[in-house]
Amino acid sequence: MQKSFTIRDLPSSERPRERLTKHGAEALSTTEVLALILGRGTKGESVMLTAQKLLNHFGNVQNIAAASLRELCEIKGIGVAKAAQIKAAFELGRRAEDPDYQTGGDKISSPQEAVKSVQKELKGKKKEYFYIICLDTRNRVIGKGPVSIGNLDSSIVHPREVFKYAISSLAASVIFIHNHPSGDLEPSVEDISLTKRLFEAGELLGIPVLDHIIVNDHNFLSLKSRNLI
Repeated sequence: MQKSFTIRDLPSSERPRERLTKHGAEALSTTEVLALILGRGTKGESVMLTAQKLLNHFGNVQNIAAASLRELCEIKGIGVAKAAQIKAAFELGRRAEDPDYQTGGDKISSPQEAVKSVQKELKGKKKEYFYIICLDTRNRVIGKGPVSIGNLDSSIVHPREVFKYAISSLAASVIFIHNHPSGDLEPSVEDISLTKRLFEAGELLGIPVLDHIIVNDHNFLSLKSRNLI
């Protein structure tokens, strides 16, 4: 039976963990950092090769951070467990860089607060990103992230993917936010139709949709304020 390759299979001088201990984390290549996060390769493939494939596929760290669990799992050697490790590592880094982050989660009581919670992630994006914010019964954030990434002016959003995220987060309610790279905040016919579908799906599942907000780099528009929810 062919064993799985691990970092320990590398010569001591080339092992990322030993290099980190000796030279510091900043001395590691991106591939080495990813290899440490993944921890173990697969049958017939070292963890370093898996890490390099991941980087080659997405092109850069930013694209890996923005990738969904499903997109990460499309890479051979990356299963749900490894994809979750990657997402957790990037989320921890994001929280470390956010001086306003609180362990208990921010409370969302207005569209402005909802926009603020994802503003850094959406600012300057050239593609359309569709984000979900999952809230508990006290309207505190218990999870958030992109559920769809589109082309220059549209994204493909499936209610089943959206609410799969909400259900796994044990959300009591949700808020949706997506950007318009063009800068135009006016909701399209597709935006309005999608909002109605998501609202109806939330009603059926008992996870109410509190708002759907369209943003650009400088302002936002709440569909709830337009009486479209």
